[in-house]
Amino acid sequence: MLIGLKIENIAVIESAELNFESGLNVMTGETGAGKSIIIDAINAVRGERTSRELIRDGADDAKVYASFSDISPETEALLDDMGIEKMPDKTLVLSRSMNNAGRNSCRINGCPATVSALREIGSALIDIHGQHDNQALLSPEKHCGFIDKLAENDALRAEYKQTFSRLISVKKELDALYDTRDEKASRLSYLNFQIDEISAADIRIGEREELSKEKEFLSHSGKVKKALEKAYSALSAEDGLVAGIEECAESVEEAAKYYDDAENASRNIRGLFYELSDCSAEIRKLAEGFDYSPERMSQIDERLDFLYRLSMKYGSDEAGILEKYEKMLEEKASIEVSDDRISELETQLFALSDEVKNLSAKLTESRMKAAAKFEKDVAAELSYLDMPKVRFVVDRKPTPLSSRGADGIEFLLSANPGQEPKPIAKTASGGELSRIMLAIKNVLSDKDSVGTMIFDEIDTGVSGSAAEKIALKLYEVSKGRQVICVTHLARIAAQADAHFKIEKSVRNDKTYTDVRCLDNESRAYEIARITAGDAVTALQLDSAKEMLKNSHREVK
Repeated sequence: MLIGLKIENIAVIESAELNFESGLNVMTGETGAGKSIIIDAINAVRGERTSRELIRDGADDAKVYASFSDISPETEALLDDMGIEKMPDKTLVLSRSMNNAGRNSCRINGCPATVSALREIGSALIDIHGQHDNQALLSPEKHCGFIDKLAENDALRAEYKQTFSRLISVKKELDALYDTRDEKASRLSYLNFQIDEISAADIRIGEREELSKEKEFLSHSGKVKKALEKAYSALSAEDGLVAGIEECAESVEEAAKYYDDAENASRNIRGLFYELSDCSAEIRKLAEGFDYSPERMSQIDERLDFLYRLSMKYGSDEAGILEKYEKMLEEKASIEVSDDRISELETQLFALSDEVKNLSAKLTESRMKAAAKFEKDVAAELSYLDMPKVRFVVDRKPTPLSSRGADGIEFLLSANPGQEPKPIAKTASGGELSRIMLAIKNVLSDKDSVGTMIFDEIDTGVSGSAAEKIALKLYEVSKGRQVICVTHLARIAAQADAHFKIEKSVRNDKTYTDVRCLDNESRAYEIARITAGDAVTALQLDSAKEMLKNSHREVK
């Protein structure tokens, strides 16, 4: 329950404090006095979107404080989830300040909080119904929400929405894979050709350099052969170097037999003979073993040409070709995985489709059951609110599956017997819309734990008996929870447990709005003013006192 509201520098309100009572609280005042500013301030402290234009002219910032008592277990659970300390006496304080730079400072029980946290807590504490809420009745897409609230479908809707989102996600991925499947099949065929071509080539890093060197060698093989033969001939011919050295060695050896000083020369020359003989044998072996094959040269040319053509297609050298080969293998694996993914997603799609259909059927069944009760209960409320001949219908048409299910729900209204029910937007007046919304709020009142309901000018477009019925209905609702109502109707004001008057004045060329809680005498005068205008007569004042005396009647 909202027990206190403090406002600083909001529009024309410089400073105001309101201490609300349990039961029915009303706010009255002349048009333009600032009643809507009170609602704007409450919306601000509830975390709703606001603007710097709300800050009073000349002020640097604006502040709103709201105090609550007897908060619900649901609200306490939200505080626990947010890690905010609870007060032992079940009280709660929300505050929000806004400055001209556009900065917001929010607090919950003194702890810094975000605007979204303030909004989450605020929506659990206060339910505000204003003229814009009537627009929900004119928008068929909003009607299903009322039925779901009565049916308490939150958990089922959350499960359905999550499953439907997964279905859409799977379908989206699958469609993307389908769109590229033919292209990928063609790409896979070409990749397989390229991979096979490179694999069959059996490429080694450095092979082209080795072959080039071998080709260079083979291109000079004739010169090599001739040079080896010439060298062998120079060494081993009858008059060659080996024979001459051998003859020289024999001569020096002969001399050494008689001349000791020739012994060293004899040994050296004989050693040289042996070395040259070995060289001659090695050169002969090289010459005899040298084999030049024109076919090998042709093979090398073909291989080098093949490697060159591969390099033009896949990479500048063997390393580049093999790197390209690895990338092709990875791409091939990716395409093959996507085929497996398609199969996997198709299985998921079928399973999710069945699950979504089953959950949708459960939603439809739950909604239809709730719709029957909703029709009956709303009709009863409308009958009490001076609309006894109205026929209220919840029309359901099947729709394609969407995030909300497969139900197109619209509220229809027949204002007179014999008339076919038609969409509310085409049949209901402004006053009827207010009463219909009040009836719906009353039907749904036990489906949430919100402790405070605020009605902003719910009496628009109504008068006479209907106004009195609305007053009594608001009083009835206030016995189960706190109700705050901005009104222009004396009958509603007379039912209040606490009555606040909003007054605007001009002082020193500045506009001020003041709020004061009225005592019984002041209430009588204000009710008379609402009825008759500023020129209140004694008779009108007596009538207002009688209205107060007869207030708080039971609803029948």
